[in-house]
Amino acid sequence: MEAARQATRLLAAVTRPNRGISYWDYIRVEDLLSLQKGVHGDEAHVGNDEVLFITVHQVYELWFKLILRELEHVRAVIRQNPVPDQALSSAVRSLRRCVTIFEVAADHWRVVETLTTRDYLAFRDQLVGASGFQSAQIRQLEILLGLDDDQRLGCAGEASYKDVLRTAEGGTTPALERVERQIAGGPSFRHALYDWLARTPIDGSNDEASVRAYTEAFLASHEAQAHHLVESTGDALPHMDRSVLEKRYQRDIDHARGFLEARDLTHLPEDEQHRRRHSRAALVFIESHRELPRLTWPRELIDTTLILEQSMVVWRQRHARMVERVIGRRTGTGGSGGVDYLDATAQRYRIFDDLWAVRTLLLKSELTPSLARSDDYRFRIED
Repeated sequence: MEAARQATRLLAAVTRPNRGISYWDYIRVEDLLSLQKGVHGDEAHVGNDEVLFITVHQVYELWFKLILRELEHVRAVIRQNPVPDQALSSAVRSLRRCVTIFEVAADHWRVVETLTTRDYLAFRDQLVGASGFQSAQIRQLEILLGLDDDQRLGCAGEASYKDVLRTAEGGTTPALERVERQIAGGPSFRHALYDWLARTPIDGSNDEASVRAYTEAFLASHEAQAHHLVESTGDALPHMDRSVLEKRYQRDIDHARGFLEARDLTHLPEDEQHRRRHSRAALVFIESHRELPRLTWPRELIDTTLILEQSMVVWRQRHARMVERVIGRRTGTGGSGGVDYLDATAQRYRIFDDLWAVRTLLLKSELTPSLARSDDYRFRIED
């Protein structure tokens, strides 16, 4: 009885309304509505078209803030060693939220497209020197996800992407400081993801010999399938040059082996090559045996990460088409190549290359190697 009374008092305490807070105070409505004053600092001198332009970009910055928080949560989850099985569902939920935000954000460009070219040109000259390239939070997202510096494209010939975040005199700014904090804040999500995969037991073991045995069994099935496809395609299309088919499928076989043996990574230290060989084998293993209960959430994490990158690429592409529609292919306000620069980032800024590449290798379920220790991947029910 006493326990029930304590529970009632606790419930009353946590659900008691806070008479001192209102919606407008909690959301800071007045602060938000005062932030669309443009370069003049007076909304009376800002037209509706410019307020629209400012508002959409402010909304983007708020979305970026949310995505950064969610990705930092996912990184924290998969950096645990071992990662608790039940924690992966929380990480996937965060990734799905990020995907949804990017999908919604891509649609926001439709609002900007209600501007005509002349509408935008009426205030565009005020923005010379300002560029979306200066968004510290989009740079943070790229850093947190794991974009390598050698993949980056310059905006207007600067030595580093950080240069456009400095003052005209070369000094620091809040934007630059934000980016520097992100760099110092730990490994990227990509690094953490590949590290987690490199710790994944394959057929119940992390032993290199076991990993190699699974890899060889998979490659044997892959090669057998390729030879079968050469024969069946040749029979179905007798007019085709059989030697051309053989070369094409041999290329697929060589690519699969090269990928799993990390032949493209010989420039890396041996321990890093070993880590990536294991992580790539783990990708194949998880994707090939995703029906096993304890591999279901790992596979969802991998797949949702891929969808996240796809949604970000689509957002970049949608941005480029909006810019081309409104102002064509003129030079960007910050001196960038405009649409050409935006198109190039959508094409080149790919981060989770292994997650994309493994799709080329996967086999239908009946061809995947059988497992000696499949019970290790079933749910454990303790008494």
